[in-house]
Amino acid sequence: MTNGTPGGTVIIDRMMREQRTVLRGHVTRYLEAGFGEALVLLHPFPLSADAWRAQLEAVPRGWRYIAPDLRGLGGSAINGGIEIGMNDYAGDVLALMNALNLGRAALGGLSMGGYVAFAVHRLAPERIRGLVLADTRPQADTEEGVRARVTSLDLVRGRGVRALGEQMLGKLLGETTRSARPELTTEILRLIEGNPQPGVEAAIYAMMRRPDSTPDLAGIRCPTLVIVGAEDTITPPADAEAMHRAIAGSRLHRIAGAGHLSNLEAPADFSTTINGWVESLHQ
Repeated sequence: MTNGTPGGTVIIDRMMREQRTVLRGHVTRYLEAGFGEALVLLHPFPLSADAWRAQLEAVPRGWRYIAPDLRGLGGSAINGGIEIGMNDYAGDVLALMNALNLGRAALGGLSMGGYVAFAVHRLAPERIRGLVLADTRPQADTEEGVRARVTSLDLVRGRGVRALGEQMLGKLLGETTRSARPELTTEILRLIEGNPQPGVEAAIYAMMRRPDSTPDLAGIRCPTLVIVGAEDTITPPADAEAMHRAIAGSRLHRIAGAGHLSNLEAPADFSTTINGWVESLHQ
């Protein structure tokens, strides 16, 4: 395996492929499906690229969906200390795009993935053909939010990643999902537990130090789709509506019966929405 050269392809099913490459000195794992124009999907915290499996299994003809594990999460390594920022993740995304010869690509992020998407846009807006911002918000953490992140760091260091997952589950999922699909909590906890502790700590550190992206919204000129779960209490619909108003020409889609992890809670609705949106990029 050489820097920037994909290697070790594993076929997961008829369409989906698991690959690893070295980017900026870090082994990076990513999933991909389909062939054609690219949509890069950035996962929420504290999950991994596997959170996008339902969308990777429903790629429209002529499109290639690519979902990397962010540095230190899932199967992607982290070297050195945990004090990294959103620009580090964004640089990794751009390095992956370079390795895959993607001059421009559509970019989608959910929750923390949205924070990374904002950072990519700040660094290289010319590389982004369109944006999907799902269950995310542009604001930096408040003082209260930073204190909550510090508490999460202490929890992870004291009791491990599983304890953090158990604490977060009630907030990540909407009321409808918790009542109608209790089995999803087991699957999400499994994904959370699959993350190495240093990567989880690094992500918490990066989120608590992220800049306010609100001033950037007016400068987003590419086609943008804003998605939010109607029952999202972490980044509620009001946040999505404010983003939609601030980004000229953007579309807004609410997903009924879904909380913060709308792509997992309502995968068919989410996939149909983004698939229709990417098709509109041709028009």
